Amino acid sequence: MVAAVRRGVGMREVARRFRVALATVQLWVARTDGQRLNRADFTGRRPGRRQAVNRSAPDVENLVLSLRRELKDTSDLGEFGAQAIHATLEARGVHPLPSVRTIGRILERRGVLNGRRRVRHPAPPPGWYLPDLAACKAELDSFDIVEGLVIKDGPQVEILNATSLHGGLVNSWPMTTVTAKAAVAALVEHWRQVGLPRYAQFDNDTIFQGAHQHPDVVGRVTRLCLSLGVVPVFVPPREPGFQAAIENFNGRWQAKVWARFLHPSLEALQAQSAKYVAASRLRAATRIEVAPSRRPFPRNWALNLQAQPHGRIIYLRRTGATGGVEFLGRSFAVDASWLNRLVRAEVDLDAGYIRFYALRRRDPTRQPLLREVPYILPRRRFTE
Repeated sequence: MVAAVRRGVGMREVARRFRVALATVQLWVARTDGQRLNRADFTGRRPGRRQAVNRSAPDVENLVLSLRRELKDTSDLGEFGAQAIHATLEARGVHPLPSVRTIGRILERRGVLNGRRRVRHPAPPPGWYLPDLAACKAELDSFDIVEGLVIKDGPQVEILNATSLHGGLVNSWPMTTVTAKAAVAALVEHWRQVGLPRYAQFDNDTIFQGAHQHPDVVGRVTRLCLSLGVVPVFVPPREPGFQAAIENFNGRWQAKVWARFLHPSLEALQAQSAKYVAASRLRAATRIEVAPSRRPFPRNWALNLQAQPHGRIIYLRRTGATGGVEFLGRSFAVDASWLNRLVRAEVDLDAGYIRFYALRRRDPTRQPLLREVPYILPRRRFTE
């Protein structure tokens, strides 16, 4: 839209061409005024500043905190409060120099004082548990199932929903029962249409992960992802936040499609859902366009469930009281000092290793390797 306006097309004509309101065109033209299109921010963030205009810059806050730690360890006077930090900054010629009161607020806000006031740490970026995903260098599709819906005088229905993390590219498949075969067909249809992401994220439902009663089980959906070069990611059980994007879309779908209309049949529900998906994609067109690129779906591809899986599978888990985690029907010892904390387990099927990385929401950029253990997926026939 902005490019068309800059080429000389009238705003009303652009609004008609893209089927949006005139105010939408005016908003994006004003937001990108004086900016190059490849550097403009098209994320569609909410209006207003991300932080208060009078708040100290992050590098200033980090300098204050590091200087406090330095004074606490090395000061001859043993003083490391706001006044001591201010005097040291002034002696070192730091400019701009924050006031004593500003330094005190920084120390209080970052939770380094002795008080018991609750500290609200800044939220990590979306996809923080995968470095390339957090850096917007890769895309992730999340999938989830909505259950327990019943059409009046009709069948019970289940809905398989999908959304991408960065682009907000959504899709929905209402059906009577979501099975592993139905999920595979839906994912193939979706990815043929929009392209392949780098990651596909699921919860630990047996439909996605495979049977839980036997060890070393790689299910049908996981084998589909691996055969297409997509890395399947399984979130921790009963852990909030990781499925926020798809849970948000689940709620919107139920409010805007299911609860809004009376659906006489499954076909009518599918038609209404398709309209909502198309409208949602149109509204998020700019966000979808600037999202990380997707790979084209391979030609002449066919799913071979009997082929030995290759690639990576990622399990996000929280360690127990002994520092261990469970997945693939097995227990793995990770680190006796990393108790009740998050880890990312990367199962490298080609190299024959599982690598465990530490995860912390307060420090999302630091993900050290905790342990590496050998693992070979047994060769056995897939039971269809």
